[in-house]
This record gives sequence, C-alpha cells and structure tokens, in this order.
Amino acid sequence: MAGKVFFSVSMSLDGFVAPETMEWIFAKPEERERNPWLKRSMAQWMELQQWVFPLRFFRENLKLGEGGEEGRANDILRETFERTGASVMGKRMFDLGERSWPAEAPFHTPVFVVTHQKRDPWERPGGTTFHFVNDGVASALDQARAAAGDRDVRIAGGGATILEYVNAGLIDEFSVALSPVLLGSGISLFGGVDADRVALEPIRAEPTRRVTHLTYAVRAR
Repeated sequence: MAGKVFFSVSMSLDGFVAPETMEWIFAKPEERERNPWLKRSMAQWMELQQWVFPLRFFRENLKLGEGGEEGRANDILRETFERTGASVMGKRMFDLGERSWPAEAPFHTPVFVVTHQKRDPWERPGGTTFHFVNDGVASALDQARAAAGDRDVRIAGGGATILEYVNAGLIDEFSVALSPVLLGSGISLFGGVDADRVALEPIRAEPTRRVTHLTYAVRAR
C-alpha cells in the first residue's frame, strides 16, 4: 500500500516560510555583518526555526553533538523523519542545502530534485542519494513513491515547489509548525494557491513550548 504525500514546514504567524532571501547562506560571516539585508534575513530565518535547534533529534541527526531537549516537539520531529521513505525538493532548496548540509546529509533516504540541470545521482554518506529529475513534479513524485515503498513521501520544499504540488492536487496531508514571529514579508506558503480546488480538514493541533503544530488533510473542493 502506497504511503501519503505530505509536507511539513515552519511558518510565521503572518504566513511566511522563509525570509525574502536566503543568500546569507552563501555569504561569508563578515559579508553578513556588513550587509543589513543579509543580516536581517539570517536573523529572521533563525527566529522562524528557533523551535527546532535545541531538540535532541535535530542535534543527533545533524551530528551537532549529544544532548538536547526532549518532549513532544522532539517526538514530532522524529516521527516526521521516521515516516519519510523519500523526499522531493526544488533546485533552489538543493542549492542552498548543498552549501550548508553536513557531508552526511540529514535525509538518509533517496531525494528527488526537480530541476532542468542534468546531473548524475549524488550519493552522500549515511544513506542519502540525490537524484536529479528533468521532466517535472509528477515524474519526481512517481520516482519518490517507488523509492519510498509503503512509507510516505515528503515534499521538502521550498515554498514554490510545495505550492506546485498543492495546486496539482498531489498533497494528501501537511503540518505547519506555527511560530510566534512576524516577518512582514518573505516567501508566502499559500500565496498563489488555487483556493477553488483545495479544501482542508483539521486533523490535530498540538501546542508545544515554542510553536503550535497544526496538521491538516487536503481534499479536492
């Protein structure tokens, strides 16, 4: 039996999943300090994701050392990882991650990158292999489903790729970690959504220390 297709993201109270730019990842520390725009974008990203950094599972998965917080938020992060048999992402997210992930990328499953770039599979230590798909989101999902078996497929991001899957009617479920921050601008999770085709059914709401986790089933309207 095939698993579900889902996404799981952090989102600000005003609906943004990332600041306007992530170019600060490519900048040297001194460049970030000199450029207020890059410095602000980095601060916004860190604030948006602040709930995840102290968690034990996050620290262990990225080889950041032992220790860390346990509790329900840590369980949710671990459960999301364990249900995922394969991931799909856009080229922009891959480009950002290629520069910032450790050598042992934090997926430990096949990852299918939607891109126009032709590139051989890129195998990383720890079980992650990136496959580069040149014929669209549906093909990437088909390949991810085949690789995932009876586990779920996660649409990892970024926001534009998630929205493309939502509008194509290919998402079964999603979770939002609603962070108590306001960004004012940035990458909107649902900006451009085809609201006439998408209906949501609440599954659960779980408040934790730093964020509220909201989970919805997606139905055709």
